[in-house]
Amino acid sequence: MLAPIWIGSTVVAGLLSVRGLPPVLECRGMVSEIPRSPSRPWRLAAWLAFALAFAALGYADRFAGGPAPKDVAYRYSSSIGAVIQYSLILGILLLIARGLPTRETFALHRPESWPRALGYTALALLTIWGAAGILSPFLRGGSHEQGLVPDRWEPAHAAAFVAFFVAVAVVGPVVEELTYRGLGITLLAPYGRWLAIVGTGVLFGLAHGLLIDLPVLVIFGIAVGWVRVRTSSVYPGMLLHGTFNGVALLASVLVAH
Repeated sequence: MLAPIWIGSTVVAGLLSVRGLPPVLECRGMVSEIPRSPSRPWRLAAWLAFALAFAALGYADRFAGGPAPKDVAYRYSSSIGAVIQYSLILGILLLIARGLPTRETFALHRPESWPRALGYTALALLTIWGAAGILSPFLRGGSHEQGLVPDRWEPAHAAAFVAFFVAVAVVGPVVEELTYRGLGITLLAPYGRWLAIVGTGVLFGLAHGLLIDLPVLVIFGIAVGWVRVRTSSVYPGMLLHGTFNGVALLASVLVAH
């Protein structure tokens, strides 16, 4: 989804060497490669603390910071701020995962079958859009709650819009999927497959700091988590997430009046 990119966070991030550890967790037809580590409880606690703190920042900004500028999609500062924020988030994730095998921890595996994975992705995307359509009469005003989708096209700022598009349809989905469906599901999966899917979905929804759109965001997070577990890969979720954000941005300017 479109993240609240104007929120700042103060962190110390570092890049680190990664050592291989043995996998693996199997769950009734769904296989997720989970590195075994005696220090997983502190990693899970650190990840949960980060996810909850990020959600708290989102809601604090929502209630104390006021609405986002209406032209946020046409400002280079928005794109730069987003890239900085996502870089900091990625740094925190790498610190939490330090010492674990990167590919297994973040599910950076190609799906066994791309056609099957794309089928799951399409099903999840249709489910999200369907849920959003069903809930829209009860969530009036939700489509503009976040304030990131422009309500008109401004050709004079086309280049800034392209930069913003890359930030929210490429950079954002990659980092958010690594956060929730990558590291998050890996750390929660040993406690139950559906706990991991639903738990990361709820935390993903809360991270956006929204009220009206929260049900759709949670459904989105659960659907993408289901795809991640079915495919044992974070890549289909990145594709789904980027498609959702990209379509929302393009539709906003194509139907602008």
